[in-house]
Amino acid sequence: MTKAHRPASVLGMNVIQADPTGETERHAAIHAATLTLDTHVDIPWPDTPDPAGPTTRRVDFAKMQAGGLKSVVFIAFVPQGPLTAEGHAKAGARAEAMLRAIAATEGDAPLRRRVCTTPDQLESCTAAGDLAILLGVENGYAMGEDLGRLALWRRLGAIYLTVTHDGHNALSDAARPRRDLGDAEILHGGLSALGRAAIQEMNRVGLIVDVSHVARSAMLQAAELSRTPIVATHACCRSLRDHPRNLDDVQLDALRDVGGLIQITAVGGFLRAPQPDGASAATLADYVDHVDYAVRRIGIDHVGLSSDFDGGGGVPGWEDASMTGAVSAELLRRGYGPRELALLWSGNFLRVWRATLRAAR
Repeated sequence: MTKAHRPASVLGMNVIQADPTGETERHAAIHAATLTLDTHVDIPWPDTPDPAGPTTRRVDFAKMQAGGLKSVVFIAFVPQGPLTAEGHAKAGARAEAMLRAIAATEGDAPLRRRVCTTPDQLESCTAAGDLAILLGVENGYAMGEDLGRLALWRRLGAIYLTVTHDGHNALSDAARPRRDLGDAEILHGGLSALGRAAIQEMNRVGLIVDVSHVARSAMLQAAELSRTPIVATHACCRSLRDHPRNLDDVQLDALRDVGGLIQITAVGGFLRAPQPDGASAATLADYVDHVDYAVRRIGIDHVGLSSDFDGGGGVPGWEDASMTGAVSAELLRRGYGPRELALLWSGNFLRVWRATLRAAR
């Protein structure tokens, strides 16, 4: 791969430029033939515009079709709250309401889209030309102390659980404690005993273990404990941007060693230090720099792509789902081929997902 940065592609943008070499058309054809999967997209809640119609969301079904984004994991996100029975009950009810609301967006008009709960369903759905809806839960706070919720979420269609968000929960320390909730720097020293039991139960019911947001100690413990590969569904590389949400080289190596993945995400603050006024300085080139770094460090089989759209993600060049082709174009310009592009967009994640389901019992 070459590190030369060239102008971002116009794929997915309403821009016309001369292309005497046919590069844009070649890149568009490769992108169109690739099973594209964005592994982390939030939804507004509780006021959630219908993604089947025109919206101001960064991801809706029309934008997915325009950008050649074939599948998305929509997230039932629960913010951290007090570690009380009442707080846990409210969080669990919210997560389950969100999962049901996401699943209810399946339909036929104006675009066909289907909820997929296995890799085979996803591949069949996209092969038929339909958009694929996948579901995930972000923040084990919603589980409270009830391990039974994990099986329920799987039955409702969830394919992964992000163990924490910002703030320590009953399962694990978080990478970013919530001082406003009274968090000390460390609560459990990584995973709690309940958190260890939760990972074992996730393995049993077939939920992918997502270690985005968790403390470094907890991430490394999860890698050692889980019977299935773990994934950071939305994170970046700490060697390029020193941020508590990013993974350092030891963590990246741990992902590789257990067959896991880092899904590089398009959150500007994770990609590059902000400008003096606090505004994001990150671009699509910075995003692909993080992809390049992770691939060089741990190999193409352990890296993937995500946006965190509608949850803080989006950079110039990839501002919503309609511009997804620009990501493929930048990767192709840097020397990735169709095989590598397919691995980054979905192949690696599908491998981990299949391993997770095989291990379930």
